[in-house]
This record gives sequence, C-alpha cells and structure tokens, in this order.
Amino acid sequence: MPSKVLKVEDLSVTFALRNTEVHAVREMNFDLTAGETLAVVGESGSGKSQAFLAVMGLLARNGRATGRAMLGDVNLLGMEKSKLDAYRGRDIAMIFQDPMTSLNPSLRIRTQLAEVLVKHRGFAKEQATRAAVEMLERVGIPEPAKRANAFPHELSGGMRQRVMIAMALLCQPKILIADEPTTALDVTVQAQMLDLFKSLTQDFGTALVLITHDLGVVAGVADRMMVMYGGRAVETGMTDDLFYDPRHPYTLGLLHSTPHIAHRAARLDPIQGLPPSLEHLPKGCSFNPRCAFCFDRCLEERPPLAPIGEGRAKACFYEGPLSYEKVA
Repeated sequence: MPSKVLKVEDLSVTFALRNTEVHAVREMNFDLTAGETLAVVGESGSGKSQAFLAVMGLLARNGRATGRAMLGDVNLLGMEKSKLDAYRGRDIAMIFQDPMTSLNPSLRIRTQLAEVLVKHRGFAKEQATRAAVEMLERVGIPEPAKRANAFPHELSGGMRQRVMIAMALLCQPKILIADEPTTALDVTVQAQMLDLFKSLTQDFGTALVLITHDLGVVAGVADRMMVMYGGRAVETGMTDDLFYDPRHPYTLGLLHSTPHIAHRAARLDPIQGLPPSLEHLPKGCSFNPRCAFCFDRCLEERPPLAPIGEGRAKACFYEGPLSYEKVA
C-alpha cells in the first residue's frame, strides 16, 4: 500500500495589513500518498496557492502560517529557513506559473540545473551536468545537450516549462507542487505537459499537487480533487466522483462554466457574481451570495467540511439534489 508522504493539519495562513489581518487560508486538512495526483481547484483568490507557498516556507514577509505540515516526522511549518533549505528541492519541489521569471536569464540552463545536484546531492560539477542533460531528455526536450547550453530566452515557453520540471525532478523529490503550470501554454503544449506529469508520477512515484482554476486540466490527470473557495476547502473526493456527482453548488458551478467537447452549448454559464474579498467574507457560508441553493441557515452558520461517504467531504448544509437548471 502506498505510503503517506505529507500530512497537513489545520493549516491557516494570515497576512498582516496596516489596520487588519486577512485570513487567506482557514483550517485546511489533507494528506498526500506517494505516486498520486491531487488537484487543488478554485478561482483566483481562493487561497490555493498561498496554502502551498506556506508549506514551502515561501510566504511574503507579512504572512504567517499555523498548523502542521508533516513530511514524514518533520514539521515544515515554522521551520527555520536554514533548515528548510535542506528539504526544499530535495524532498519537496515547486514549479511556478511563469518559468521565465523562475529561471535566471543570465545563466545557461545546464548551470542552473547542475547547481541543484551540487547543492542537494553533493555531485561534482561535471557529473551534475551529465545528469541534468539526461533529465532534459527524459522530460522530452529535443537535442538536450544543445538546449542545456542555451539561455532561457532562447527556448520556447513549453521548453522552459519542461526545464522547470526537469529541475524539480533532479533530486527525485517525494512531492512536486505545480502552480498553474499550463496557463501560459497553447493547448497542444498543455496536453503534452499533462501527459508528462502523468508519466513522471508513475516513473518516480512522486506525489503531484496540481494547483489550477481550469477543470479541463484536471480531467484524466488527477486522482483526487480539493475544491477551494474563500480560503477554505468546500469539497473533496475522487476526481470522477466530483466530476460526475458534485455535492457542493460551487463545484457544480465550476463544472458548468467549463467547456466540454461532449456537451456542446450555445454559451457558457459562468457562476454569477464575484469571489468574496478575504478581508470581508460574508456571514455564514462564504458562497451564499452566489448560491442558488442558499437557505436561512446558510446566512448564519459556516458549514464545516464534513464526511459524506468514503473519501468524500463537503462544506454545505444543502442536502437536496443539485440541479443545474436551478443555477442557470
């Protein structure tokens, strides 16, 4: 049975502003198993990226994280930067949305990749460079020795993203976090990138966290989903269960605002209204101003994330059938 590689308990993230505090993430709980893919889905501002920046120790200076993020028997939250550096890159790695801003424009690709192995695995420079070229080949970059000698601006967006994946995988980390990894790519390259992620989790046994607002990215890649809204997880479960039988009105709205080749429609129906400001969340359920299934209790109480079956949970008081016709 695959082992648990990360267990996050009661993770909350707060940012101190001049006159107030903003709660970007509230009481988040999840775990990761070796070789699985967890998709974390939600609109911009839902807290999905901040949660994992907290796990990586990369919050802005005014940010503070509480709770626990257990990598084995080590709690990553609150760890001193000097100690955390030993785990980042080696055991847990993150790929950011824009590879051009993540790569040093003044250094050749081989130099940037080799540095990871020199620092974390004690490789000699020449040995590290050979391993870097081999990894570039493994992630599907043609003429890897030639590309390794290039500067970032000489590569296409898709190739730069593959370089970032190669860099993240050089130390064969237990966990790989990909934050909106396909946003800037055309659909053909997106498909290639998702196929690459799928094969890499199988080959390396790496647990993958895929942070995205695009449900089209999730289908066929993720084993489990966690849907976030207003800084909280509002529904979790196996991907197929959430796609074919959503139990939270927000999940239903996301699904029906995403184009689907099998269900052609004259127009898309986005969720009405805007995501809430994290500084001024509505009383009760944060989704109540946009929810067609809202009733009195939703205006007063905030629903907990409660189990609704094996491996599934939702934060919603509504127990009736979810009909898209009512939303539309």
